[in-house]
Amino acid sequence: MEREVRVRFAPSPTGPLHIGGVRTALYNYLFAKKHGGKMFLRIEDTDQDRFVPGAEEYIQNALAWCGIQLDESPWHGGSFGPYRQSERKEAGIYGQYAQRLVDEGKAYYAFDTKEELEEMRKRLEAAKVVSPQYNAITRATMKNSLTLPEDEVKARLASGQAYVIRIKMPKKEEIRFHDLIRGWIVVHSSTLDDKVLMKSDGMPTYHLANIVDDHLMQTTHVIRGEEWLPSAPLHVLLYRYLGWEETMPKFAHLPLLLKPDGEGKLSKRDGDKFGFSVFPLLWKDSENSANSSSGFREDGYLPDAFINFLAFLGWNPGTQQELFSMQELIEAFTVERIGKSGVKFDINKAKWFNQQYIKAKPNEELATYLLADLQKNNIACEPAKAIKIVGLLKEKTTFPQDFYKEGVYFFNTPTQYDEAVVSKKWNQEVVTVLQSFHTTLQADNQPFEAAHIKHLLHEIIEAKGIKIGGVMQGIRVALTGIGSGSDLMEVMAILGKPEVLTRIQNALQSLQGRVLAK
Repeated sequence: MEREVRVRFAPSPTGPLHIGGVRTALYNYLFAKKHGGKMFLRIEDTDQDRFVPGAEEYIQNALAWCGIQLDESPWHGGSFGPYRQSERKEAGIYGQYAQRLVDEGKAYYAFDTKEELEEMRKRLEAAKVVSPQYNAITRATMKNSLTLPEDEVKARLASGQAYVIRIKMPKKEEIRFHDLIRGWIVVHSSTLDDKVLMKSDGMPTYHLANIVDDHLMQTTHVIRGEEWLPSAPLHVLLYRYLGWEETMPKFAHLPLLLKPDGEGKLSKRDGDKFGFSVFPLLWKDSENSANSSSGFREDGYLPDAFINFLAFLGWNPGTQQELFSMQELIEAFTVERIGKSGVKFDINKAKWFNQQYIKAKPNEELATYLLADLQKNNIACEPAKAIKIVGLLKEKTTFPQDFYKEGVYFFNTPTQYDEAVVSKKWNQEVVTVLQSFHTTLQADNQPFEAAHIKHLLHEIIEAKGIKIGGVMQGIRVALTGIGSGSDLMEVMAILGKPEVLTRIQNALQSLQGRVLAK
């Protein structure tokens, strides 16, 4: 009988969740839902020295914003809890397995002090050993239960002397496993060290804890970052040592997210360097308020656009389609279409996705962003007007906050005018056309709509024998204060006739004399 697909996302609460971690969570989620399975989250907090207050809450909020819905977690419960490794340690889950490995001769006690370990490292470096390790060769020279007499080992343990438990790596053995993305991988045990499984404080290391937990939580697939690939042979060996090979999860190691220039892995510190966020949400260090990092949400990215962008960082559907809803991603996703090579992080592509999603959203929904920004700035606006404004601006809008930034002139009658435009485009022809347009509008009784406004304005320009290209930018700066923007006739229709008349009159008065000064 085929097992139910169960995947996990297992972050450590050591700071804000990097977007590489979000991508890992997303791929796990898509895979689970594609196969009718479940996704659970496990907090891997075995390294208490690196624990950061607020990090766990950040992980929870970030995944919720992205629309990644967990079936089991520390916050929702489930049948395989606890879902924090620190709580699982307190329940005594890990120690029994470490002891079992020792009893079966597959692991051993190591009593070496920090000073002795450092002395070993220096000795090996002096001997020109490229990668000094505590391994199948060097362990014979160290203080552990493989080299010390049995009575001495018992005495050390009885006296409470500090020790760690290390795996006993085979001297000469090939460790083979199949990766769903990379195919068969073969590693010789002589290249591996005797990793610590249990630390001196009684906490398991990541290597032991995640193997035990994945087995007990019935994980069927481990989809994680490429940085864990070097640890995979050790994990495979642990499954074998513990007798769990038949239920060992299938592995898939995702390609790295690279810096925009392709030079190395995109790190948590690269946001400031490259000028974009590397975290889904704003992060504020609870212990140091000055230590904060921007987030995609606060930058104005829509969650569905962000997810669509992340999905394509390493995966492709094999078609020309680029815009996917979450459900469409679930239906299209396959591990086989994940690449092996690292992927350059392109923030411009992220912006493009955001633009596409903004274009596709109903104007009524987009208007809520504009209305919220107007309220913050104590500017009143009818919803109907806001809907018209976002409808006009959204084709060239990247972020929701751009509606206010680019459309603020709708609410502020210009008192200043773009000097670069005025100095080049404000001329007698513009003044003449505006004066006639003002007079014509005052006498006109037709509905003040874009098509009619265009007809009136063009009729005046043609009647005076003026080239339209020579006056339109001057007319625009008179009405908006700036030299470029959306369709001017639509802008005037939204402003309304009384406001347009006021703005024309103000510009003619404010810029009076500028033509003569040329």
